Amino acid sequence: MLDSKRKAMIFLSLAFLLAIGAGFVYLQKVSQMNEELGGMTEVFVAGQDIFSRELIRPEDVSVQAIPNRFVTDSHITNVDDLRQKVALVPLSEGDLLTQNMLKEFDDTQEQNDRLITVMAGNNVVFDQQLDAMDLVDIIVSDTFSGEAATTLFMEDVLVARVATSGGEFQGVQLEMTIEQAQAFIHRQNYADQLRIIRSTAGSSEAPVSPDEVVDESEEAIIEEPEATPNEEGNQVEESADQNESTEEVPAERGETTEPAETEPTDSTEQNNETTQNES
Repeated sequence: MLDSKRKAMIFLSLAFLLAIGAGFVYLQKVSQMNEELGGMTEVFVAGQDIFSRELIRPEDVSVQAIPNRFVTDSHITNVDDLRQKVALVPLSEGDLLTQNMLKEFDDTQEQNDRLITVMAGNNVVFDQQLDAMDLVDIIVSDTFSGEAATTLFMEDVLVARVATSGGEFQGVQLEMTIEQAQAFIHRQNYADQLRIIRSTAGSSEAPVSPDEVVDESEEAIIEEPEATPNEEGNQVEESADQNESTEEVPAERGETTEPAETEPTDSTEQNNETTQNES
């Protein structure tokens, strides 16, 4: 009886020790696995069913934590990567969102228009920083005909988007028809230089054309000599009148200032008579 109890206690003690050892080994394995996995990272998944070609909204997505070991560059970890994006395929709730199943939302104004990316480079020059919904004119300098020529290629082209990097302006996406896009891409590839300038279409003050400025300046130059002789003639007549008036004044003054003849006084006559008697 005592031997059986002793054996049972020994077996229980061994089982308890083995359980402690197994638990210790398990914890070591778990900690080792966590170290290999490197923690957890939250990635974006579909929070509800998302239709293809539909703009993704904030309420359409949710976050899910996965081990760092399984996180790749294609996983979406930043909410900014979902702005203005659509899914290429339908997504069900819980599906992971990756870069290769998303694309930019096409917000062209016309159904048949295309978005053409134009980045600043060696042969593309932007005269100033542009904003979305601006209108631009495109001037091309080339030597296609054997002689250097600079012409207005397109005007009032809509800027659909603006590309920036680190807050600095990099380029734009222009909206145009497929025919315009074909001609523009040809110039972009082979022209010596494309100059993109902001259009003044829609502004309250219409720009003054160089021809008008030249016409106004020429009119001013032509009118100025016509007015000059009249002014000189008037000045001559005024100076002549002034000279005549100046000559008349001394004459009048000569009449008034001419010395009057003085009559001889009685004393003078007596002196004359006395002189005659003595002689």
